[in-house]
Amino acid sequence: MNITDPLAHHALALVDRPAIVHGGRVVLYRDLDALVRHSASHLYSVGLAPGDVAGVAMRDGIEHVVMLCALARAGIVILPLDWRWTVAEQQSVAAHFGAKLLLAEPGAQHPHQPPCVAIDDAWHDNVRRADAGCEFPAGDLPLLMSLSSGTTGRPKGPRIRHSQFLARFRVMWVNLGFNSQDRFLSATPLYYGGGRTFALLMLHSGGTVFMFPPPCEPEQLCEAVARHRISALFLVPTLLRRLLALPDQSLAPLRSLRLLVSSGSALHPDERRIIRTRICPGFIEYYSSTEGGGVSYLTAEDPDRFGESVGRPVFGVDVQCVDENHLPVSAGQVGRVRYRGPAVADGFWNDAEASREAFRDGWFYPGDLGTLDNHGYLYLKGRAKDMIIRGGINIYPAEVEAVLQGHASVADSAVVAWPSREFNEEVAAFVILGAAVTPAELRQLCRERLAPYKVPREVFIVDDFPRNALGKVIKTDLSAKLPPL
Repeated sequence: MNITDPLAHHALALVDRPAIVHGGRVVLYRDLDALVRHSASHLYSVGLAPGDVAGVAMRDGIEHVVMLCALARAGIVILPLDWRWTVAEQQSVAAHFGAKLLLAEPGAQHPHQPPCVAIDDAWHDNVRRADAGCEFPAGDLPLLMSLSSGTTGRPKGPRIRHSQFLARFRVMWVNLGFNSQDRFLSATPLYYGGGRTFALLMLHSGGTVFMFPPPCEPEQLCEAVARHRISALFLVPTLLRRLLALPDQSLAPLRSLRLLVSSGSALHPDERRIIRTRICPGFIEYYSSTEGGGVSYLTAEDPDRFGESVGRPVFGVDVQCVDENHLPVSAGQVGRVRYRGPAVADGFWNDAEASREAFRDGWFYPGDLGTLDNHGYLYLKGRAKDMIIRGGINIYPAEVEAVLQGHASVADSAVVAWPSREFNEEVAAFVILGAAVTPAELRQLCRERLAPYKVPREVFIVDDFPRNALGKVIKTDLSAKLPPL
């Protein structure tokens, strides 16, 4: 049941295969299981016990990956903390989730509570002397607090059990096509659910993880794919868009990828087509959440007429769109997306109010609006909290963004509600340009393709959007820039 159980098998069957590579450092599978067991044993020596919560505020690298495995092996609950957070942010999250200890970078500032242990030379010396033969707990134990990206202040996140994490692995094998032969480039933060899950999936499967910590320039990413002969890669949409700005010659190494997966936020249909043409024919868009794992996936094998969707439900997952009474709506009608399956958490830890809102009768509500068609394809219409209500009419930002994104000069777009005395809310659009175009031309494009009430009141040209650590647009910050109407 423990996600690290296969490491003992790999130590005998994959003796000389690299497990983790970072620069010139290599950990072979023959050594990884023992390293994880020694590290897990030493975690007990510093005062942790099975069931305790330990914060991990470490840079991406071999030590971070080994620490995740060691905590899992020891039955200690992982609390991911972004090492870039301030001391106050780390302390707030650690306190809310009851972390007993914080594992951190040497020399980094850290809270006074909980106590902090640096993963330094002394730590490694103690790990080498630890007893790897001690008894580790068995059963379906809690594995980690699956915090949503950018969580600070009053955090929320469920405890994910080992069985729920293994169910996520099954989806990645069955629907995404990862396997033990993959050479995976870890280019998204391990603090983030996607980056952490794919790295652990590779070690569970017997593949090789090549560490390539962000931030990085797109050209460097292409070079790393070529240098390490990478077969599988996971990227968030923001980095994919930066890659598409490169010339075809620079992108050439990426065309050797067998598998490219994107998740975190939806791409536009034209972007998906361009990615498959210019970067990787085996591109898959994966709609998922940290709380519930995979929801749906869209591949090149899906017909073009479904290109605006995020695909069909993944293995073992039921998906519905429901009304305010939690009853399924008809095909094509917009409702709240909900889904259930073996990877879905049971509720938010220590937050009964948030749990009542997001978890109901075995279903998880990720906060998205969507429609399902008669073929089982899911179409996202935006976040429920981002929906614009203009004069009593619902407007879905994703629909307006898709039109703006269809203009060749628009590199990215974000549509938000603009408070209005007359209509309650108006439509405001922010765009980043790749070439010259005027706001008036973009509004005219919207008039040609949208109902009049959906046309943005104004289109604002900006250099960039406020984003969280994963590149997701922080729409509340954009709304705060709007003048009163």
